[in-house]
This record gives sequence, C-alpha cells and structure tokens, in this order.
Amino acid sequence: MNNFPSRQFSTLFDSVKVKSSSSKPFIDGNSGRRILNLIPIPFRTIPELRGQDLDFVNVAHSHLIHFDWDKLNALSTYLNPFRVKHILLKIQKDHVLSLEFFNWVKTQSPTSHSLETHSMILHILTKNQKFKSAESVLRSIIVSGSLELPAKLFDTILYSYRICDSSPRVFDLLFKTYAHAKKFRNATDTFLQMKDYGFLPTVKSCNAYLSSLLDLHRVDIALGFYREMQRCRISPNIYTFNIVIHAFCKSGKLEKAVDVLREMESKGFSPTIASYNTLIAAHCNKGLMSLAMKLKNSIGKYGLHPNVVTFNSLINGFVKEGKLHEANKVFSEMRTLNVAPTTVTYNTLIKGYSQTGNCEMGNRLYEDMSKNGVKADILTYNALILGLCKVGKTKKAAYLVKELDKEHLVPNASTFSALISGQCVRKNSDRAFQIYKSMVRSGFHPNEHTFNMLISSFCKNEDFDGAAQVLNDMIDRSVVPDSVTLSELHNGICQCGKHQLAMTLCKKLEDRGLMPGGFDKSKTIGSRPENEDKTFCNNL
Repeated sequence: MNNFPSRQFSTLFDSVKVKSSSSKPFIDGNSGRRILNLIPIPFRTIPELRGQDLDFVNVAHSHLIHFDWDKLNALSTYLNPFRVKHILLKIQKDHVLSLEFFNWVKTQSPTSHSLETHSMILHILTKNQKFKSAESVLRSIIVSGSLELPAKLFDTILYSYRICDSSPRVFDLLFKTYAHAKKFRNATDTFLQMKDYGFLPTVKSCNAYLSSLLDLHRVDIALGFYREMQRCRISPNIYTFNIVIHAFCKSGKLEKAVDVLREMESKGFSPTIASYNTLIAAHCNKGLMSLAMKLKNSIGKYGLHPNVVTFNSLINGFVKEGKLHEANKVFSEMRTLNVAPTTVTYNTLIKGYSQTGNCEMGNRLYEDMSKNGVKADILTYNALILGLCKVGKTKKAAYLVKELDKEHLVPNASTFSALISGQCVRKNSDRAFQIYKSMVRSGFHPNEHTFNMLISSFCKNEDFDGAAQVLNDMIDRSVVPDSVTLSELHNGICQCGKHQLAMTLCKKLEDRGLMPGGFDKSKTIGSRPENEDKTFCNNL
C-alpha cells in the first residue's frame, strides 16, 4: 500500500454523501452497497504453523487456557514474533486472556513483540469494546517516536484487519489516540486513509481532534476539518458546536461564531452555558460590551442561568474599558442572583479601582472579600499595593507586603513593580532604585514599564547618571526602552552638556538593535556645554 503524504482538508477531502456518527464503512443508502470508488480492504494471511512451531504453539496454548503460568515461563526463551502471532489468533475470542498473554510476553520476552503482535491485540481489544486498554497499547507504540511508524502502523492494522475479524473502531481509536497525543499530522493522515478504505471516525473522536487543534492554535485546520465533517455527514453533537464556536472566537470571527449558535438551534440542539460563556468572553475581549450584555440577557430563553464565569467575563470586560460603574452593576446583579463571587471576581474589581488610584474602594472590596470567606491571593495583594502606591501611600503598601508572609504568600515581579511605582510617585528615585536592585536579587525580571518608570523618575529629579545606569541595565537585558522616556533622558543628558554620554548610549542601543521606533536623536533640546563625566562614560 502507498504511504499517504499529509494533505490539505480544503482541497483534497472529497465530498462523500454518507450520514454516520460512528466508525462504519461508507454505504450507499439506496443500493445498500459500499461506494464503488473505495479501495478494497486487503486480506493478508500469515504462514501456517509447521514442525516445532506447531508443537510449541499447541503446548503454549494448552498452558495458557489452563492458566499454568509457571510452565509458560519455562517456554519464554523459545518465543518469537511468529509464534506469538499464532497464539494470539488461537485465543483471540478471550480478550482478557489475550491481554494477559500480551503483557506477559512484554515482560518475559520483549523482543518477541512486533508491530503485527501489537496490531492483533488492538483488534482483539477494540472488537470487545475495551477501548481504554487498547488506547494504552497504542500510546506505548506512538511514544517510541519513530518517524516511519505512523505509516507502518496504519498499514499493519489494515493488513491484519480481516484475519482478526476486527471492528472499524480500531481505526477510529488510532485517529483519536493521535488526537489525544496532539499529533495532528498523523491524525490527519489517518483520517484521510480511513476515508480511502470506507471508514469514518465517531463524532467523539472528531471532537478530540478539533479540541487538540485548538490547543495547538491551529484554528484554520480545525475549521477546515469541521467543514470536512459536514461534507462527510458526520453528525455534530453539542460539544462539536461548542468547539467550533470557540474556534471562530479565537480567530476573531465573532459573527460566524454567533451563526454557529443559530445553526445549533436550527438543528434542534439547545445551547449550553458554555456556548454562551465562550461568546460573551470573546465579545468582552474585543470591548463589545453592549453585544456581550445582549448575549447574557438572552441566556434565559433556554432555561439557562448566568454563572460565575459569565459574570467574571463581563466584569473584566467593563474594567478593561474603564467602565467601573457598569462593572459594579454587574457585580451587584451577580450577588442578587446568589452567584457567589470568586477570588477572580474580587481581584478584577480591586485591580480596576487600584489602577484609577481609588485605593479606598479597593480596600472596601478587600474587606467584603474577607467577610465572605473568599481567600485573597498574591494578585489581590498586588492590586491593593498598586492602588496605595498610585497615590503615594508607600508606608501602607509596605505594611501590606509584611502581611504577605503571614498569609504564606511570596512577593512576585508585580509586587516589586508596584512598590517601585510608589517611590516614583513620591519622586524618591534612589529608594525606587534600591527596590529595583532587591527585585533583581530576588530573581525577578523587571519589564519595560518598570524600567521606563525608573528612568523617568531619575530624569524628573535631574539625576541623569542614575537614569543612564538604569538604561544600561535595560540594554543588558535586551529590553527596548519607550521612545518618550528615551527622549526625556537623551534631552536631559544633552542639556547638561554630556553629549558624549548621549552618543555612547545611542550607539549601544543601535548596536544591540534596541533603538525604539519614533525616537530621533537629532531632535534634542539646546544645551549648554559642561564638563563631561569622563569616568562614567568610560564605564559604559
């Protein structure tokens, strides 16, 4: 049989008019016959037993059916793949004994197993609907990592299909296992080969494949495969529709996602709360809050009720848009409907108020959170600390940092960044720099925002040497400065007459490819020549 290269769904998947949600051969509904353009399933036998091979298999079979494992152990050194295949064929009607024997061979004589013996146990297990055991066997084959294995595996299963009187579900299982293992290229090829021989996967396996593709951010292939499911008339279920809604939302095609919701309804499916939550979250992420609220208000027509995920998405959406009043109204509705707020709910609101400098409202929410038994986490404290630092209340912020240890919480990069911002607000650039150094010693990496804050703070205090030191750290960490902040520093250095220092910094940025767009070093404020700080420049 030819090996099949990876093929594109959009061009090479033929339209096959069959209706099937299970792994069955394509059948022409009018004639009851297989469609003619399919490749026949090959029938391959294995050589007959003769001489010592025949005697060995008969003796081993006798010991097996009498569960005489001690006598079998004595025969293990005489096993080989040919003999194992014949023993499996003799006991294939007893799937329990077959699996026991298969595992015994794997322990006693691993080299006596081959791809053919693995295929046989797969046929035996799937025919008896022992899919978990069969998937376990398949996974053990797949993890071997051989590049040639996928093509050989399908062929080996196919060639032993008839001799084992197998079930089409064996191919479905192969497709699904590749999907679960996130080997989408192998899954794609398996699907195409299945089609060639007249088999379709179950909708459950198709869903696993779609889900794996989304996990790998292959939205285009997922949607192409969904169209192929429609062409093959593999009937979708509610989970299929939810996955497709998610796919369209991930690709930003919200109108098409809403169309899928309508398609569900037209096909007699009732959307689930997950269907609505996916759509609501996607609209909130795009700032389309009025449409998100309309979706929330339409949930009730199916007897559904918004849950904590629904409300959290809406609150987050309004906070991102700076509409804290609307976010608070959603929070109030949530409580009216007895939907318990979570840590995420409170954190979103506290952060929203903190970013506007309303630390008083943030503190009220924190108290409400504690009163309702909702546990605060490091994100809660970071939001509270940020709120206090925004208005320069650094002592209160420092007190909250001490509280972290009592709560068995560890400060992170955001904690340090908030504390640095507080000192910058108070124009205490030296103290901000000390906290920055402590942050680096603790193993955290300052981001662009933290660096720019520090540089700007030093510039406002006309400490351009300190600002230049921070910029050097920024360059060493390959972080691109903000063009506005760099202009502020460049102009300040030039005003002090330190043109050589300005040129040295610019050259370092250019050499490292870190010069921000929009920065023009030629546009500097007029300067008065002063003595250069030669020592500092030489240290750069």
